[in-house]
Amino acid sequence: MKEKKGKKAKIKGTLKYYLRWPVFMNLFLWAIVVWLLFVDFKVAAALGIFTLFSTIFSIVAYVLQNPVIFKDMVDFASDYGRLQKRILRELELPYAVMDNAGKLMWVNEAFADVLGDGSKRNMVGKTIASVFPKMPADMLQLEDTAELEITKEERIYRVQMKRLEIADAFDDASMFEVDEATYLIAVTVFDETQLRQLQKEFRDEKMVAGLIYIDNYDEVMESVEDVRRSLLIALIDRKINKYFSGVDGIVRKIENDKYFLAFRHRYLNTLQSNKFSILDEVKSVNIGNSMAVTISIGLGVGEGSYQQKCEDSRTAIDLALGRGGDQAVLKEGEKIYYYGGKTRSVEKSTRVKARMKAHALRELVSAKQQVLLMGHKLADVDAFGAAIGLYCAMRTLEKETHIVINDITTSLRQVYENFTPEAGYPADLFLNSQQAIERINEDTVVIVVDVNRPSYTECPELLKMSKATVVLDHHRQSSESIEHAVLSYVEPYASSACEMVSEILQYFGDDIRVKYQEADAMYAGIILDTTNFTMKTGVRTFEAAAFLRRHGADVVRVRKIFRDSETEYKAKAEAIRHAEIIPGGFAIAESPAENLESPTIIAAQAANELLNMKDVRASFVLTSFQNKVYISARSIDEVNVQLIMERLGGGGHMNIAGTQIENCSIWNAKALLKETIRGMQEDGDLT
Repeated sequence: MKEKKGKKAKIKGTLKYYLRWPVFMNLFLWAIVVWLLFVDFKVAAALGIFTLFSTIFSIVAYVLQNPVIFKDMVDFASDYGRLQKRILRELELPYAVMDNAGKLMWVNEAFADVLGDGSKRNMVGKTIASVFPKMPADMLQLEDTAELEITKEERIYRVQMKRLEIADAFDDASMFEVDEATYLIAVTVFDETQLRQLQKEFRDEKMVAGLIYIDNYDEVMESVEDVRRSLLIALIDRKINKYFSGVDGIVRKIENDKYFLAFRHRYLNTLQSNKFSILDEVKSVNIGNSMAVTISIGLGVGEGSYQQKCEDSRTAIDLALGRGGDQAVLKEGEKIYYYGGKTRSVEKSTRVKARMKAHALRELVSAKQQVLLMGHKLADVDAFGAAIGLYCAMRTLEKETHIVINDITTSLRQVYENFTPEAGYPADLFLNSQQAIERINEDTVVIVVDVNRPSYTECPELLKMSKATVVLDHHRQSSESIEHAVLSYVEPYASSACEMVSEILQYFGDDIRVKYQEADAMYAGIILDTTNFTMKTGVRTFEAAAFLRRHGADVVRVRKIFRDSETEYKAKAEAIRHAEIIPGGFAIAESPAENLESPTIIAAQAANELLNMKDVRASFVLTSFQNKVYISARSIDEVNVQLIMERLGGGGHMNIAGTQIENCSIWNAKALLKETIRGMQEDGDLT
């Protein structure tokens, strides 16, 4: 490249005009001199002489001082540049520049001291991967800026990288031709080790609020002699206080069967690691009581105020009790964590709660004009029977009542056909979701039966539109629940929703009249969920069945309801024939869905049949229906299948549970189920 000759350095910009202002002033004076020539020649001559000397002096000063000023400016710029480089070099914040391939081109002293051997020369030329081995390779493909966290030699660093375009720096240069794809990366490293330690210490010192309830206090007290009751309570108190004193916790008794708990967050990991062993320790208390003591724990763990944590602990304990007790529930913001819950729910011998709920329901409905009853999607006989039972109750109050149901399954059709206008029932007794949405108003009560998860209901939109919602269910609660319900009656110990409704009918009023087909529907619901009174059956279950028998329920008619067609029977047999038994006594099978109107019902029946095989502790039957994979899980008493199904997004009872998996094939769902079972076996969560 040829150099241009005769070109000198010149001053440009504002400084150039600042240095030339005396020349401009002299030009103005010469203009005044010319004007004075026509006014007063002597004055013009005097001013002209002065202006001449001023002009000569200004020009000479400008010509002579221009190189000196330029030299001073160059010296200043050089000193300023050296000062900048020195500041950057001696900056305590580690800083480096690398090319787009990740090779270090320049580092300051702090970068070399903190991340290298102290020598900048040894650092230059190295790749950033040698400094931070765990840095992802795609981090170098920057659009603008990026940040990541790196741990090195027990130090925590936040690495900030910023893209520097070389093309922008050489836009006006003619010596280089720069590719637009070429760029540099400025790397700034922040040591956040101390900050993280302070954050951890701050978090560790936060308070965790909790509530502890004795689940079966009344039942245990009744099972022990009067003289030993105070000793039993003292032993329970001692167990609880000793356990939480080990984590520097404070326990205060607020009622006979309730405790308030507070401890520092730093000990929460200790409790989680031993999976709240106090749940099992309390069960070991035995001084002649025939029933083991179980407790439930609710903890509020979050970033809110003390008041908010107490509210979270109350929500957590309600959730623990709603899931059957004998477990610990942690609520941290929107996240819910469960521990325990492996034992069977304890049946309550008293029906006081059923009586209170029945009276509360009557008062609530009496103030309304319309009632909408709704179960879960693909309603089974239990959900349908519970809705029919509540229809009987609403009929005594002369309230306009409708049952929301979209699909009538084959197992339900025979029961459904008993409630036609010919049998004396309103033509609009059954509504689909769209019709229900059109009818709902501010004077409507929506009662949800046999389900407590909004997404599983027949019409979730009704819950958003309803001003008064009632929930009546026997499934264990999950983190997804129906919010703002004015009345909630969730009892996991109940065998079925029909059992709960049968009890409510006995306290709803003296004028209750139940027709035989209505009694058949509720009796069939109990038969279905208890598998002919062989699973999850208690004293109150038989009392409910006796109540229905007195109102005309017939065992023979109900048995005919559950008979299968030839196609359904063969499909069930096919699923059982190809069942796979995996280590641990878990039977997994696939149920065909072709030519079946209700494949999920067949899958549930096949899961029940698989339990009749020796050495099978739990059974799982998968079927694909309506773009979802349904899993029906069953067990007798050794495995809590509800915990397994919860891992897959479902729920249910200890012995009867299920889930629905969207956008998944049967093969992938089976692999996911096996992996979940294997992981829970290794963690000891299925013992």
